[in-house]
Amino acid sequence: METFLSPRWSFVLLRALASVAFGVVALAMPRVTLSLLAFLFGAYALADGVITLVAAARRGRTPHRWLLVVDGLALCVGAATLFWPELTLTTLVLLVGVRFLIAGAFQIAASYALSPELDAPGAYRVGGLASIVVGVTPYLASGASARMLSILLGAYALVFGVVMATIAFDLRRTWRILTHP
Repeated sequence: METFLSPRWSFVLLRALASVAFGVVALAMPRVTLSLLAFLFGAYALADGVITLVAAARRGRTPHRWLLVVDGLALCVGAATLFWPELTLTTLVLLVGVRFLIAGAFQIAASYALSPELDAPGAYRVGGLASIVVGVTPYLASGASARMLSILLGAYALVFGVVMATIAFDLRRTWRILTHP
């Protein structure tokens, strides 16, 4: 019996690696210029969107719609961030917040939809909750600086990357059990 995510565990791991890489850079250089931060976040959002889009496309006849929504959001925010780096910090902070709020809600919904395939769907829910917390923060701290945004996004990306890597290896183990009984 083949499940949706199990044979695609490597896509989940790629998302984890992209997230950890972004987190390390954001935390290592918190005083980075806004242009570089915008570029890094845009590249991260585009990579995340492309990887998830490929995973959704490989689903076959019926791609999961929640993946397509998250893909579209990540791709749009990533492209807007890369093409218009002169966006003000406030606009960037709010765009990032909206992206994480919506992505977090869909991640939590996906954890319930995919719970038969995940040994620990709670880990995906934790990732979704972390996304929502990061998404709400810019609205609660509207005077956020580029340094604060860098630290917040870096910490989130590291935690999310570790959660996604854990899920990827869990899916790999499930796939091996299903294909090699």
